[in-house]
Amino acid sequence: MSIQSTAEKAELLRSLHIPGDPLIVTNVWDSITARIVAGADGVKALATASHSISEAHGVEDGEGLDVDEALAAARLIIRSVDLPVSVDFEKAYASDAAGTRDNVWRLIEAGAAGLNLEDSIGRSKAELYDIDTQVSKIAAARAAGDRAGVPIVINARVDALAGDPSLWDDAMNRANAYLDAGADVAFVLGLSTEETVERALAAIRGKVSVIANPSQVPLARLAELGVSRVSFGPTVMGLTLSHLRDAATTLTARGDYPSELGFAF
Repeated sequence: MSIQSTAEKAELLRSLHIPGDPLIVTNVWDSITARIVAGADGVKALATASHSISEAHGVEDGEGLDVDEALAAARLIIRSVDLPVSVDFEKAYASDAAGTRDNVWRLIEAGAAGLNLEDSIGRSKAELYDIDTQVSKIAAARAAGDRAGVPIVINARVDALAGDPSLWDDAMNRANAYLDAGADVAFVLGLSTEETVERALAAIRGKVSVIANPSQVPLARLAELGVSRVSFGPTVMGLTLSHLRDAATTLTARGDYPSELGFAF
């Protein structure tokens, strides 16, 4: 994939983040899920989920894959579709700005139009990089894109509330600091109610991305509130696997053939 093509896809991906008309990304984890989602009506971009990719490779989430394995998984998905792909790049497989810059450069070479970059240190979200370190990593990711001539879309994840719901001020400070450092969108975990979404949108000086599920704010309401992007993370794999489990149960019991057995792909 040429750098020019990747740059065009990054520009397209950025343009799809519209407050009030959010980009909805149904997360994928391999070639076939990418192709199926890309072929669905209305889909304009894809995003991977690191948890799902890790499960598919038999390792734990939280950089259970090394950077070479993560890049290989990303390349497989990117080359399977024509749409822009945002890659859940965890912590950039680096603890400092220099390593982040080098690894994001490699991700851009693989054809990624965007990436998630999270600020928690371990698999738990209780321990976070200090703000200055994370700001330097986000700035390094932006510098890698500038060097490549690719305006890669940085979806900067803020994990503070997911680790401790009382850390509201810290979460909002982090979101704004990350945007100031060059992130395009603040991806704030832990916004599970309409009230918290509204408060975050009022406090954050830029576009906001959230993760959603059936127990939280409906998609139509998230759009009305002014969210710019909605994703679902590994729950999409859960949706897929629940259907597979139910079908296996029915078939094992010699029940009716599930109609989905006729699905053409």
